[in-house]
Amino acid sequence: MTKDPVTNPWDERYAADGYAYGTAPSRWLEERAAAIRAGGRVLCLGEGEGRNAVWLAGRGLSVDAVDGSAVGLEKARRLAAERGVHIGTRVDDLASYRPEPGAYDALVLVFVHLPPAIRPGVHAAGAAALVPGGIVIVEAFTHRQLGRPSGGPRQADLLYDADLLRADFPGVEWSVLVETEVELDEGSFHRGLAAVVRGVGRTLPDRQGSHGRRNP
Repeated sequence: MTKDPVTNPWDERYAADGYAYGTAPSRWLEERAAAIRAGGRVLCLGEGEGRNAVWLAGRGLSVDAVDGSAVGLEKARRLAAERGVHIGTRVDDLASYRPEPGAYDALVLVFVHLPPAIRPGVHAAGAAALVPGGIVIVEAFTHRQLGRPSGGPRQADLLYDADLLRADFPGVEWSVLVETEVELDEGSFHRGLAAVVRGVGRTLPDRQGSHGRRNP
């Protein structure tokens, strides 16, 4: 007897009618996207149904969206077509995906919650994909989110905080990195008061030790 194939739970979520997290971008991304170089390349990891990638493309940026769900990225392409923009899409496992080093002007991670075994490697690969001075924009749920009905993982080890992000991105100088509470209104899965960490930072020119001197 053959075993049933493993089902991707994100494919199941994204297969429903409508968009699980809406079609509007993260408000944090909307507030901070001006930091990205005009016309620059942006890498959106764990982008799902494409709400952030499509919005960024509408601002004239060249955007690549990577996610493990083919169903989600198909909806992302559909949304892009409806908005009259183009995004690149790639179905891949973030645990093994390695983007081209130094190819992007910005890295966007919006509610991308990864297990501790793979999270630092994914973050390191994302940072390595940036040009010197590239922008990192991140938003995630913190441990204070546990038990709240407004969304996010139900496992403590999948939740983030500011110290974790500092450790995972040692070559990033954060202009903002704050844990706070916000009112979410993002589709049916992110709705209500939520505890989040939000950050925007820039890779230091010498993040790999060969691009110059770090100012004190």
